[in-house]
Amino acid sequence: MEQLDALVIGSGPAGLMAAQELAAAGRAVVLTEAKPSLGRKFLMAGKSGLNLTKDEPLPRFTEAFTEAAGWLAPMLADFGPDEVQEWAQGLGQEVFTGSSGRVFPRSMKASPLLRAWAARLAGQGVEFRTRWRWVGWDAQEKGWHFATPEGPRLLAPRVVVLALGGASWARLGSDGAWAPLLESRGVALAPFQPANMGFSVNWSPHMTRHFGSPIKGVALSAGAARSRGEFVISARGLEGGGIYAISRALREGAPLMLDLAPDLSAEGVAARLAARPARESLANRLRKALGLPPAQIALLHEFARPLPPEPGALAARVKALEIRHSGPRPLDEAISTAGGIRQSAFDDTLMLRALPGVFAAGEMLDWEAPTGGYLLTACLATGRHAGRAAARWQG
Repeated sequence: MEQLDALVIGSGPAGLMAAQELAAAGRAVVLTEAKPSLGRKFLMAGKSGLNLTKDEPLPRFTEAFTEAAGWLAPMLADFGPDEVQEWAQGLGQEVFTGSSGRVFPRSMKASPLLRAWAARLAGQGVEFRTRWRWVGWDAQEKGWHFATPEGPRLLAPRVVVLALGGASWARLGSDGAWAPLLESRGVALAPFQPANMGFSVNWSPHMTRHFGSPIKGVALSAGAARSRGEFVISARGLEGGGIYAISRALREGAPLMLDLAPDLSAEGVAARLAARPARESLANRLRKALGLPPAQIALLHEFARPLPPEPGALAARVKALEIRHSGPRPLDEAISTAGGIRQSAFDDTLMLRALPGVFAAGEMLDWEAPTGGYLLTACLATGRHAGRAAARWQG
């Protein structure tokens, strides 16, 4: 049994931030990671451009977390969009804000930031132990049991911060394997659900040539949720930011509606269609009157066939095309997950009520938010909050 001062399990943004705060407070920190290297999901998330946060007023930013906004608000007030940008710049990563308000490092990559962060933590005395997978407690439930390359090891830390992620992207470390371990110790959990995910569609053969086509300049809706984002037709269904933005409403059963001409009224669409020569083919009328590209015309045929020739009826299809799908893509493909440790299971310091001295942060907690910088900011904010509270814990 190895005695430790402070233990952090998990090397994503929440875990690294917790380790930073513990070390800054003078605690001796060991950080364990099941994978061979740190921050694998963080690196993957930054592959197409690391979206650090969103530059918008804090009240609007906080509202994105819906039911969890109340308990997250103090943490986001302490470490919100402004503080995230300052933190990144403090690690030598200049940032910029895109037209949508999303904030990125100038390099657009996660790797330079992660390298600088790991170097700072090592300078603070944080010890990293990779390929150390937490598998539970020993028989007396006193030591923390790990599977390591050298065989089983037991740790006895004075304080612990758990930052084990959600249940998507298992190959990168977020596999949700911690859930039954905590549940067995009386920690209340909400079931995992996919969040910010694509939706499966059973396409007819004529759609094959459109796989990979981006759909732009449209409006999507699901119940009260609205999106003007882009999405992609894939062999598996529909994917991309436009779909992710309304994915929760879709997951909860709202129909997916597509407006192919969102800047025109139904009357305006009908008038443009009526102005085209009657001898034109339907595809040419849609293309020339409305500027619809082939993939959007294919969606009309896929979900509203046979298309009515009468301009008013056709306009109604263009303005409100119901996209039939067969549900969310599998949990492991989702960008993030809903569910996890219920709010009732932790106090305002993020300490687990059933396990004194054990704190949790990041996607383990039961909160949900869209993509666009919200996810990463909340992981950083909760990691910071848990790390600071853990640093004060004397046991």
